[in-house]
Amino acid sequence: MGWLYMQSLGGHAGPREYLDNQFTHEDEQLKSRVLRSAIVRRVYYAAIEHLRPGDAREVWACICLTRYNRKARDGYIFGYKDMEESMGPYSYDCPAAVLDLLTTTDNENALAWRAKCREAAVQRRTLAAKPKPKPGQIIIFNLPVEFGNGTAFERMEVVAHPWHKRGVLFRAPGRPGFYRIPGVCKLDYRLETPSA
Repeated sequence: MGWLYMQSLGGHAGPREYLDNQFTHEDEQLKSRVLRSAIVRRVYYAAIEHLRPGDAREVWACICLTRYNRKARDGYIFGYKDMEESMGPYSYDCPAAVLDLLTTTDNENALAWRAKCREAAVQRRTLAAKPKPKPGQIIIFNLPVEFGNGTAFERMEVVAHPWHKRGVLFRAPGRPGFYRIPGVCKLDYRLETPSA
């Protein structure tokens, strides 16, 4: 399915509330309600319960890519593209609280998507638990980090970023200038704090 755009959220507080309402409805054939939802990095994830007369209860995952811009020039402030887990979406940040509500399935695409989401959650927890470089420490990489100017370093000093309160830069011992290392926490390293 393609993208759907609208000029208002219909009185809802935000995109999540709007989408929760879109996927909650009831008629003689189907009762659908959102049990839990979250927006992570502009992707909406929801556990949606379907109850049909005479059928077993089913809870499946809905995934919506979202775009929200209250100041859109064309007036279309919100758009979304909805998918469901059996379509094999490429967004894997679904919170465990949503995944835990899903009923069993034998759909291979849905099972693969659920497994990738669980794996991504483990990786996020591992990265979050990893010690972050702090100014004054020495960072020692398992493999040299290569930079665009042709240099590579295994050992660097961590220094405070002059314009970002919580940011850091890196300086090679005995060399002028500072280096940025985007995604440094994804690299293998150890930290040393020099004795005073």
